[in-house]
Amino acid sequence: MKTDQRLLSAALLAVICTLPLLQGCGAMAVAGIAYGGTVVYERRTPQMVLDDELLELQAKQLRAAHPEIYRHSDISITSYNLSLLLTGQAETREVADRFADMASRLPKVRQVFNEIEIGPEISFARETEDTYLTSRAKLALQDVDIPGFDMMRVKVVTENATVYLMGLVTPEEADAATEKVRRIPGVVRVVNIFEHVAPQAQADSEG
Repeated sequence: MKTDQRLLSAALLAVICTLPLLQGCGAMAVAGIAYGGTVVYERRTPQMVLDDELLELQAKQLRAAHPEIYRHSDISITSYNLSLLLTGQAETREVADRFADMASRLPKVRQVFNEIEIGPEISFARETEDTYLTSRAKLALQDVDIPGFDMMRVKVVTENATVYLMGLVTPEEADAATEKVRRIPGVVRVVNIFEHVAPQAQADSEG
């Protein structure tokens, strides 16, 4: 596993530094190496982690390449296990749906969750509160009392007080994680878009 981590970090850095629209590799190098350290907790393969990182970058490049999209929206993109979660705001439903359709055509995308809200961009104060809620959610997930559960396997995205949960988890883990986050003050809604793994498959992969 340590060898896979090193290979993933090196590959991620090498590819990121060759992508257009990026100004330099310094900050991304630190991010790539730090992210590689989380692979030990992953149920995704190292290749899948790399594919998700690249898919996010490709989707962001796609948005930046279309002024009719980026000038009329503030869309955030998260990829997990080749599923794209689109959050943020767009001025019209046409803009939101058009970008979702474009993103769905990117190589390797399995499905797109279009959660883009129609309306003005949220305020800086709201963004700050969302960041705080994400931190609170990650802290709450540390208290999920299920043998073998690891909060590092859960991707948390917060937008306008709605918390989205992604990851490869058992049905029991999904229910417990959702309930923990739902109880956090300030959370308006929790959207569970987990993908389920069978408990036996979990035991086999960790044994």
